[in-house]
Amino acid sequence: MKKLISTFSLITGMVLFMAFTKPVKDETFTVDTQHSSIEWLAKKVTGQHNGTIKLASGQLVVNGDAIKNGAFSIDMNSIACSDLQGDYNQKLIGHLKSDDFFSVEKNPTSKFEITKITSAGADRVNITGNLTIKGITQPLTFPATVKKQGDAIVAVAKGVKVDRTKYDIKYGSKSFFASIGDKAIEDEFELAINLVAKK
Repeated sequence: MKKLISTFSLITGMVLFMAFTKPVKDETFTVDTQHSSIEWLAKKVTGQHNGTIKLASGQLVVNGDAIKNGAFSIDMNSIACSDLQGDYNQKLIGHLKSDDFFSVEKNPTSKFEITKITSAGADRVNITGNLTIKGITQPLTFPATVKKQGDAIVAVAKGVKVDRTKYDIKYGSKSFFASIGDKAIEDEFELAINLVAKK
């Protein structure tokens, strides 16, 4: 009899615990485009160029302290170069926006959609998603540091490598033009992402 009462009490306690323990709800955080940034770095045989590009919009879905999914779009018209001035700057930006590279007039935005996030240690995660450039979508995985700071989520990723040739950007690539010599541009460019999202 005592055993039956004990079992009944245990079950009752579990039911009450579940009844009064609310599951953690998903929360949506909106990307703060003014305080978020993306820096790019592209290398070639004779040097390199670097600059910035702006986020257009985005959202992160968070459960507790963990990101579940999200997506953000990039304003390709905002691409800027930091290491050149004057006519050289405008010439490079014009070329990057042309059909040789990002075809910005036809494709004014690029986007990244998160499909999976796995833990990689304290505040560290591996983010997997689909990156779309020039209407072409390819999978991309990279490590990032993610922290919840009050009502904001801050995600930082450095050295994110993107193979431009997968998006039909073949200009100056030794992979397609073997005899290009010292005019070759590396197939991969790098991104440094600082994403701030708020409730």
